[in-house]
Amino acid sequence: MEEREMERNKYSIIVPTYNERLNIPLVVYLIFKNLRDFDFEVIVVDDGSPDGTQDIVKQLQQVYGEDRILLRARPKKLGLGTAYLHGLKHASGNFVFIMDADLSHHPKYLPSFIKKQKETGASIVTGTRYVKGGGVHGWNLMRKLTSRGANVLAQTLLWPRASDLTGSFRLYRKSVLEDLINSCVSKGYVFQMEMIVRASRKGYHIEEVPITFVDRVYGSSKLGGSEIVEYLKGLVYLLFTT
Repeated sequence: MEEREMERNKYSIIVPTYNERLNIPLVVYLIFKNLRDFDFEVIVVDDGSPDGTQDIVKQLQQVYGEDRILLRARPKKLGLGTAYLHGLKHASGNFVFIMDADLSHHPKYLPSFIKKQKETGASIVTGTRYVKGGGVHGWNLMRKLTSRGANVLAQTLLWPRASDLTGSFRLYRKSVLEDLINSCVSKGYVFQMEMIVRASRKGYHIEEVPITFVDRVYGSSKLGGSEIVEYLKGLVYLLFTT
């Protein structure tokens, strides 16, 4: 029974990119290495990267096949939520992973997400830094305190039934992801929090797996003071609308 179910399931992995030409080859290699026993496709949604990310993805298509690596480019940066929605339009799997392209989300964890989903029947499996076995590597104390404080504050106010609200390494049933994206209005740093809070309010079954988040290997972090302000504004918005 479990083997037949494994054969039926297909996993679409949506990877939004912007200036990730140095990271995307290793991410793709590690995805193929860790999911060799599963049916999957990688959908790269690139927002007009000026560093040649799309050229690298096209080279990867020659190696792995255009049916396994899908490049679905957009002309400019249009937001994370719309990137997922754009990727969803081209996803042929019944389950969808979302993950970052900067190697902060190691593909070695992908099988544990799938295993957890199969064991529990969950609609969403989210990676968490804040349970036993999870953690963060490469952040300074201030960044750790900011992230931890943001999650504690949200836990206190919103009761979302998940320990890591701002993480973006998740596995969704495709239909659930479509529903949540269409329900969300936030952008940027707040988007992932709104997704998991609305999932909780809608009664979707959420499970967690521990992950270690590693600060990006190449390139610079995109989190700054403006994102933190947006997070606090988003927190207040969700407090009164969910």
